[in-house]
Amino acid sequence: MAKIGINIATGSLQQAEVIVGIDLGTTNSLVAIIHPESKQPVALREFNSSSLVPSVVHFDALGNAEVGEQAKLYLESDPSNTIFSAKRLMGKSYKDVKENAGFFTYKVIDDDTDSLVKVQIGDRFYSPIELSSFILKELKSRAEHILKTPVTKAVITVPAYFNDAQRQATRDAGKLAGLDVLRIVNEPTAASLAYGLGLNKDEEKTIAVYDLGGGTFDVSILKITNGIFEVLSTNGDTYLGGDDFDRAIMEFWLNQIG
Repeated sequence: MAKIGINIATGSLQQAEVIVGIDLGTTNSLVAIIHPESKQPVALREFNSSSLVPSVVHFDALGNAEVGEQAKLYLESDPSNTIFSAKRLMGKSYKDVKENAGFFTYKVIDDDTDSLVKVQIGDRFYSPIELSSFILKELKSRAEHILKTPVTKAVITVPAYFNDAQRQATRDAGKLAGLDVLRIVNEPTAASLAYGLGLNKDEEKTIAVYDLGGGTFDVSILKITNGIFEVLSTNGDTYLGGDDFDRAIMEFWLNQIG
């Protein structure tokens, strides 16, 4: 994160480059900076609005993309053109996701190959990288609007279990969104830092971090030594998140009413 100077008269940031932190989540995403005065992380939001941006992309009849709260409204009225939980498709082939393809309300291309999965909207095909880039563009735009300065550099968090293909897909999505992704940080490491763990350079600990998100429920064992975080082990279920709870409740009530 960068140190930032503020113009008191305009409220805009004076440094040419701001490095933002981005949580690209399955259900919601957000963008944050280190506050120049308090030196504390601050999630960016406008006035009374939430700092959370739903990770939902809707495409209209002309192929124009809308992201966030407005896109979320179409989950019921236009589900086949409304993309949610794209993070679950990052770095995956159809073979990886075919057992759960029915979970998505949009068309996941059934080519049964090892190539990276595609989503069909109308006569266009999108990769999860492209879909994630729409969300990152929205976060970038939101940050620039609030900070009144260009934003081109970011740090993005990913699950500890993400493999190299998924991490590279996240970097590629950032690049498509006009962001230079300086670092990919494991989500349990980011959570630990948020609680102040690892800030003391003399600290040496082994900790467990549980992460219950929209897509997964997992645990990571981290070793912290001299401010360095090492992921010793991670395990969990990549289909035991909020999305899956919702589906289980839906299926329960469908069975109840016959």
